[in-house]
Amino acid sequence: MNMKLNNFFAVVAISATTAVLSVWGYGKFLERQSAGIQEQGKVPANYAGFFGNAPAGGAVDFTPAATTATPAVVHIKTKTKARQVSNNSSSRQRNPFSDLFGDDFGDFFGGPRVIPEQRASGSGVVITDDGYIITNNHVVEGADEINVTLANKKSYKATVIGTDASSDLAVIKIEGKGLPYLVYGNSDETKLGQWVLAIGYPLNLDVTVTAGIVSAKSRSIGINDRQSNAAIESFIQTDAAVNPGNSGGALINTSGELIGINSAIASPTGSYAGYSYAIPVNIVKKVVTDIVKFGTVQRAYIGIQYPRENITDEQRKELGTGYKEGEGVYVIEVPADGAAAAAGVKKGDIVTKINGVGVTTGPELQEQVTRFKPGDKISLTYVRNGKESTVPLTLKNKAGNTDIVKTTGIIEKLGAELAAVDSKTASANQISGGVVVKKISEGLFKKTRMQEGFIITSVNDQEIKSVADLDKILSLNKGRKVKIEGVYPGFEGTYPYPLDLSDVE
Repeated sequence: MNMKLNNFFAVVAISATTAVLSVWGYGKFLERQSAGIQEQGKVPANYAGFFGNAPAGGAVDFTPAATTATPAVVHIKTKTKARQVSNNSSSRQRNPFSDLFGDDFGDFFGGPRVIPEQRASGSGVVITDDGYIITNNHVVEGADEINVTLANKKSYKATVIGTDASSDLAVIKIEGKGLPYLVYGNSDETKLGQWVLAIGYPLNLDVTVTAGIVSAKSRSIGINDRQSNAAIESFIQTDAAVNPGNSGGALINTSGELIGINSAIASPTGSYAGYSYAIPVNIVKKVVTDIVKFGTVQRAYIGIQYPRENITDEQRKELGTGYKEGEGVYVIEVPADGAAAAAGVKKGDIVTKINGVGVTTGPELQEQVTRFKPGDKISLTYVRNGKESTVPLTLKNKAGNTDIVKTTGIIEKLGAELAAVDSKTASANQISGGVVVKKISEGLFKKTRMQEGFIITSVNDQEIKSVADLDKILSLNKGRKVKIEGVYPGFEGTYPYPLDLSDVE
């Protein structure tokens, strides 16, 4: 009898332990899946007492919204170390003194030059209580150190989770719990003339709030072309005062909801001159989710070419179309392997709707498509010869298929398990970030003397902060030899390793 009881209790104990471990394991799985994502229905502590306190009688009072939002907008300070760079030999000037004095004066005529240490600052928006922060790509790009200071003066070291030059967005993270954060709004609901607040740290001032109205939507100003050949621009234009340092800060509505990330100003002087531009939060959410989940943005394409600006009279005559401005987006070309071609769209068609939402300009079209990923099915409405048609269309990626893009493929050829270094390890080794080589199997790294545990900090003197950075730089150097540099935790000095990409296509 005792033996049976003992067996019974043993089975119960094992079952209970298994159940607990299963629940714990599933909880960890959900935690990983929800990283960087706002939990629906959860209200952060900084919103306590806000809802239900709107001013009576429709009076405009920005106090509740400003008080709620400012704790979640942070000051970002970056430092880029001084570095020596070599000029391209093809652009070097000939040393005119070489015949007399030899080539010892070469450094004065196109030799290595030193870029001095640079410091900059911007703003950011906390979006989760465990420290995920949105900012602009141009705020953190190339930085060796990123420091984040909250409105309560607490400071943290930050690491880069990922960046997207096309939309000028970046996700960084600090280690914290129970942090104030901003709740996402809906940028589609913003209306011309609507009151908005811009919050940030302009001109190295403390947290600053300015007010204005939405003066335009779906605005393209060509500023992202400077850092990407596939720029995404569909800005919310406001007349809220924004100055250098506001970049990456919050644009909120009077309900205290995040509706945009302030990114640019239109100015002949570099300071505020009347208009500022913010990335709509509906684009921001998609980009941030992709960066956190996949390491890179899943950019979808319809597969058409269209004018960047409105068609001129000369272009209209040349194209031989009866298109009138404001009718939709004119299709100049339809690549044969694109999604639009498969759906029957032809050159000369005028796209008027995406999923039932009207589009009259390229930026409006871009804003709608940016929300989807390759493989998503949408409806596209177009006009041909005065007749409107709606067709189903499966979006594709830039490669012309529907695969989820995690890397460009070169990472797999390295034969290593890689991960972004955590902030604690980075701080202990006095680096601003990098990529940890956790495990080396068969691949390109096996051919080097690199050991597991190595932290990659640069490739050809270009800073590495994430796996996406490593993938991007190596991809640009396919077919060449590169120099990888980094550190081993606990050891002094920087270790270089040559990597031959000559056979990588």
